[in-house]
Amino acid sequence: MTTTIRRRASAALCLMLAGPAVALDLALPAGARLMIERVTDPGSYAVPTGAWTEGGGIPALRAEGRIARQAWRIDASDLTTLQILAPLRSQLEAAGYTELFDCASARCGGFDFRFGTEVLQAPEMYVDLTAYRFLSARGPEGDYLSLLVSRSAAAGYVQVIRAGVAEAAPVSVSDDAPPVVSAAAGDVAAQLDAEGHVVLRDLSFATGSSDLGEGAVASLDALAEYLRANPTRRIVFVGHTDAVGSLQANVALSRKRASAALRYLRDRQGIPADRIGADGVGYLSPVTTNLTQEGRETNRRVEAVLISTE
Repeated sequence: MTTTIRRRASAALCLMLAGPAVALDLALPAGARLMIERVTDPGSYAVPTGAWTEGGGIPALRAEGRIARQAWRIDASDLTTLQILAPLRSQLEAAGYTELFDCASARCGGFDFRFGTEVLQAPEMYVDLTAYRFLSARGPEGDYLSLLVSRSAAAGYVQVIRAGVAEAAPVSVSDDAPPVVSAAAGDVAAQLDAEGHVVLRDLSFATGSSDLGEGAVASLDALAEYLRANPTRRIVFVGHTDAVGSLQANVALSRKRASAALRYLRDRQGIPADRIGADGVGYLSPVTTNLTQEGRETNRRVEAVLISTE
């Protein structure tokens, strides 16, 4: 058995993976950096084919042969997990791959799915338990590929595992990487309807500040469009902080940040005040550890929570 590990390669925009008889060229968004690569040959990988269930765990197919694992970081604060994954899914379909399983966060099994499948370790690969997506597929040559996409407050992360392939081609730079796009109303609507809440990762606050600034905020504009299209729906913004400072101060700050989102919809978008609310819980509801800078950035967030029952 041979295992190779490489960390933090120079900036690259294109992931090249070669199969037995066909090359798969996955174009990643601009700014992507290879953080770690680990190859086991021969090795095995349990390819998830369904969501985690209590008593059943994660259904999977066992793939054997050369297992290539990579983690990429995308330094862009306004890409959603769906916006990262969707172009990669399209490229797989164009290359003849058949989708086995596709899910998002809670529909995957949340915490249990994340810790029941293979994930490269932080900080090279980061997974927000409330904001990740997973896809597995079978290639035309009988190989398997999985994608795990997540993000922190500052960056997106993509894990690629390819199983049962020949020697991979080297990573190369591509000028045809998909452009960075802002949050779309459809993404916000889909997550609100399916999961009941959505993290607004493009809300940017300076340390200790609750000022959104004068610029447009794509996720809030998308929320306004969602509420106009669904006149009976109501939402509450909930602010969250990291664990630095007292609970009292953090609760007050988180409420101010949630209120800033409310004012944006009310004052700039004309959404009636009785359809939107704001509150804050400080550091009482973290989604990850506060022991790292990456974790603290992720815990500092504002979520939109759908409170309609019909």
